[in-house]
Amino acid sequence: MNASNNLQYNYTGKITLGIGKKHHQNFLPTLELLKSSLLVSISGSLRIYIASILLMTHINILNCVAGGLIVYAIYTLDRALESKEDSINKLELKGANRKLALFISMIVFFLGCYVLNSCGLLFIALMPLVTGYLYSKGISFGKFNFKLKGGRGIKNFIVGITWGIFITFIAGVELESILPLIIIFLYYSFKLFINSALYDFKDIKGDIIAGIKTIPVSIGEENTRNLLLTLHIISHSLLATAIIMHLLAFEPVILLYSLFIGIFYIYKLSNNRENESVGEKIERIFLIDGEAGSILCVRSVFSSIL
Repeated sequence: MNASNNLQYNYTGKITLGIGKKHHQNFLPTLELLKSSLLVSISGSLRIYIASILLMTHINILNCVAGGLIVYAIYTLDRALESKEDSINKLELKGANRKLALFISMIVFFLGCYVLNSCGLLFIALMPLVTGYLYSKGISFGKFNFKLKGGRGIKNFIVGITWGIFITFIAGVELESILPLIIIFLYYSFKLFINSALYDFKDIKGDIIAGIKTIPVSIGEENTRNLLLTLHIISHSLLATAIIMHLLAFEPVILLYSLFIGIFYIYKLSNNRENESVGEKIERIFLIDGEAGSILCVRSVFSSIL
């Protein structure tokens, strides 16, 4: 009887230990998955806030937060729907509970849609989701297949256009003049195109294995750097011209900080960064995802001094 009880105890204990160990192993990757899009979502909210300042429109904090929720949901959904290149480039997410991430993403997405719908911006809220689906999955009608995914900057172009429209329409929902909206759209489209291309430098190995010809893979580091610098200078020249013509608010701190920090991080980050150290990862996150926050901090400091 004792031997039987001991056998049952050992068997039950092993099962319990195995379940507990499995949950423990899944917890950290799941947490990493859920928090991986947090900074980019905060940055999205702050970019809408900055766009509202430049457009001289009423700053709707709730809309800024809702925009950030949409950004979080879309990027988390993208990571939860693991792709071939992600299984190589994002090893820290291996074993994550992707169903839980999908569930949380959809709740967050619907919250963002609910808020933006009250301002007549439901279409803008849904646009990133539709674009993301067409990019990663595509649609098929019989023999006809339509998919946005492709190499040589297609992804970066889609990212820039989608989020450029998203930020501009939320910030300028009350604005009647079209020209300031076009300038802000171009400014953020170029900026997000550049940022997404810089992130490609840390995923070169996975992209090559998956057969994805990103800009750095296609044209090389130096040519990519020159392209991104050219786009950066053009976007800020347009922004400066619009400020001089009084189409946008007189915000020299935003303009100059964005110009110089952009030049700095394009030079700094446009090289192969597959094996980033912890310090280099923090540096990249601060320079790209933290840019909007640092712009507002510097602007606040100068405003208090002057």
